[in-house]
Amino acid sequence: MVDITTQGGAGEGIRTFPFPVELSVGGVGMQVGPMGALGPMGAVRTRHAEDAPLDRVHRIDFHVVLLFDDGPVRHMIDFAEYEATAGDVLWIRPGQVHRFSKSSEYRGTVLTMQPGFLPRATVEATGLYRYDLPPLLHPDGRERAGLRAALTYLQGEYDDGGADGTLPVSLHTAVLRHSLTAFLLRLAHLAASGAEAARRQADTTFTLFRDAVEKDFAANHSVSAYADALGYSRRTLVRAVRSATGQTPKGFIDRRVVLEAKRLLAHTDLSIGRVGAAVGFPDPANFSKFFQLHTGRTPVAFRAELR
Repeated sequence: MVDITTQGGAGEGIRTFPFPVELSVGGVGMQVGPMGALGPMGAVRTRHAEDAPLDRVHRIDFHVVLLFDDGPVRHMIDFAEYEATAGDVLWIRPGQVHRFSKSSEYRGTVLTMQPGFLPRATVEATGLYRYDLPPLLHPDGRERAGLRAALTYLQGEYDDGGADGTLPVSLHTAVLRHSLTAFLLRLAHLAASGAEAARRQADTTFTLFRDAVEKDFAANHSVSAYADALGYSRRTLVRAVRSATGQTPKGFIDRRVVLEAKRLLAHTDLSIGRVGAAVGFPDPANFSKFFQLHTGRTPVAFRAELR
């Protein structure tokens, strides 16, 4: 993710909001509660809703999972509009550009969580960084019941924290981690229930490559450099990425670069040169050629279509 966090207006970049851990019960790295009538964050205490209108595009550096009791609700994530109805789940991951809808009433339960709250093995098992999976999930009746039961239990344990809790802070945190893991394992199974998605999840080579690209795409566009850093031959990397996505490694990298460029062009007033520099093109002319090759439009034309 390109870090262009700013405390200014849209002209300076897309604002990124941190997880307000100091406002959580017991200071733990998660929150869970009702969305409420005033917005999706509802009764969950967060600076996020106070610092800027939620209906403006922004990023967050934590996960948000919304389980809806009512609908329809329209929500934009990375240039795609999603419509959720009662029983659906929307999973927004760190770094994704998104916007809440003024015209929708968000009702249900919201879970927010800091990535570092769970150990690395749990992060991998629960697919917290599976950006290749769709954010909107449609559980069937049994799946929905299991998710609601797990989330209700998690909320009960969360509410039991603080000064009046029945457990010491260390034990309460451990219980929350286990309860959160149980919910996320159900959610991850739902998100990766298709045979193709499950196969991709099991592909360690692709997983490592995907994570490396997400971390370094703004500075590294070289397939050979990624292969060397991961300890694979170029041929092995090509085979793994093609098997998992149907793309070449270079195509996968370029697609991620284009997405970030689109985000910045659409949602900021950064100059074309600064957008290019943010995604690894110090020469604006080279960036324009790259962008036009992959989108069929110049950066200027793409921005003009959205204004």
